[in-house]
Amino acid sequence: MAQGVSGPPVALEVHVTGRRILATIVDVIIFSIFYWLVAMLLGSTSVEGGSIAFSLGALGSLIYFVGIFAYYLFMEGYLGQTVGKMLLGIKVVREDNGGVPGLGAAAWRTVLRVIDGILFYAVAFVSVQVTEKNRRLGDMAAHTLVVRK
Repeated sequence: MAQGVSGPPVALEVHVTGRRILATIVDVIIFSIFYWLVAMLLGSTSVEGGSIAFSLGALGSLIYFVGIFAYYLFMEGYLGQTVGKMLLGIKVVREDNGGVPGLGAAAWRTVLRVIDGILFYAVAFVSVQVTEKNRRLGDMAAHTLVVRK
């Protein structure tokens, strides 16, 4: 009779700080494109000195921030990866079994990005550097790891 073994998978590579930074940059580029699209559809546009400026009203801002939250929630919750993480070969996994995080864990990770993102993600960077498993605050709260695929 086969017995199941629970616990984290062996040999998860958590030393992916550089890849995490680059994945975040890719995701920010995606958010910039999304911002531009929302601003074009719902915001206001002004032309001054040969450059075009976009700004979002209250509805546009709400759509933008809900869109970003949904992006992280569903991409990491169901797939364990954002587009940036896919391109960089890393993924988010549950610490206990190495599986996909699920919506609850993804929600914790996403909400805590507000704190982790202070000073251009300086809080997250320091946290990743000083923790044993290279985790930011969102990872600790959600019991997740970011690992090489």
